[in-house]
Amino acid sequence: MLSNNGKNFSNDSTTIMTMQQQRRELSSAAVAIDTSSSSLHEELMVTKTSTITKRKRLEELRNRLQNEEVAPKLKSFSLKEEEEESTNIYDILQRLPPMDSTIPILNNTIEEDVLTDRFHRKHSYLRISLSERCNLRCQYCMPPEGVPLQHTSKLLQRDEIMELASIFGQYGVDKIRLTGGEPLLRKDLVDIVRDLKSIPSIRQIGMTTNGITLKRHLDALADAGLTHINISLDTTSEDKFLHLTRRPGLKKVLEAIELASSNEALKVKINCVVMRNTNEDEIVSFCELTRQLPVDVRFIEWMPFFDNGWSKDNGLVPYQEMLDIAAKELQLQRIQDGPNDTTKWWQLDESAKGRIGFITSMSNHFCGTCNRLRLTADGQIKVCLFGTTELSLRDALRDPNVSQMDLIRLIQYAVQRKHHSLGGHPTPQNIADANNNRPMTLIGG
Repeated sequence: MLSNNGKNFSNDSTTIMTMQQQRRELSSAAVAIDTSSSSLHEELMVTKTSTITKRKRLEELRNRLQNEEVAPKLKSFSLKEEEEESTNIYDILQRLPPMDSTIPILNNTIEEDVLTDRFHRKHSYLRISLSERCNLRCQYCMPPEGVPLQHTSKLLQRDEIMELASIFGQYGVDKIRLTGGEPLLRKDLVDIVRDLKSIPSIRQIGMTTNGITLKRHLDALADAGLTHINISLDTTSEDKFLHLTRRPGLKKVLEAIELASSNEALKVKINCVVMRNTNEDEIVSFCELTRQLPVDVRFIEWMPFFDNGWSKDNGLVPYQEMLDIAAKELQLQRIQDGPNDTTKWWQLDESAKGRIGFITSMSNHFCGTCNRLRLTADGQIKVCLFGTTELSLRDALRDPNVSQMDLIRLIQYAVQRKHHSLGGHPTPQNIADANNNRPMTLIGG
């Protein structure tokens, strides 16, 4: 449930475990390892009692467990803080060691690992949500009754977005994506894109949109510096569109895709969330779009978020099944994936104008190479899409007692608390069962 201040969907059950709870979890996890891994069990017990080398030893042990294929026997193997985590910025800053105040802020010489987590993942991709509002009501994105919205004063303002993006840019972010809600509902969107374009390190500015109002803004956005557009479209059937989005508008989206794909300055992707007994019968026709248009089509496994009705058995269509559906009628060729890519890429043939991709978050996650961080519209840094731990950079920015150096320390603190996979959940089903994350529209798609 939403708390009174409207910022957190977590309840008391999601509070980070105390050290005593951590020890019980690690002990019970070790028992689950079979007798063939008894030496690992002993090392785990030694690691548990060592506070000085704890993180290094646990990471080493995790790798050994995975190599010996006993990791599935562990219910959860997450690194946790020795004391209960607080999201109060003052509590956090008091516990953190100070950075060297003599080193200039905002250059590449200070704490170069600010955006590197404890699993050595360097984060170079920042997704910024601009709005909690949306002009559609997609079933997988929010509950049917919609979501409670905060006053605009609670959301990040244009200058705050620029300040945070500049800091992230100084420490390694070179790619930004604007999301929502629906980012096109933000009246200062073009100005924000232009601001972000002025940051020297940013080489790519993308936006994810439902496309309803894209046509009227497209030229201005491209002129301001937008380089990539992802358009969400789950069906080309009027009836299905109305059912899935609970709103009309398919014609506007199709027109927006055609117009965007004709703009040589933009790279366009279509994002299609596939759900069983809903739109898996359209996979082939979506693939065929890549013959006609210079667009990439990506099929996304349905993911669990707050009250979106996710079901592994009755709704999820996994990657291999989607691929099999396409292969029954099409000749697909596997092509090279990019670094840190969330997508497994295919193409129809070399003459095709676009690619076909599959985002396999549920059946074959890619957490080990994740380089993404998120800022919600209300200014929370969210280090994992499926995690519930958040820290308000908005509050830190607006507090005159918090210095820029403090802000950098808070960002680093948040990054260091990123779990190895799935936000600390053992399986996708655990994410659904917990049901304590934000709806997708309040995270940023």
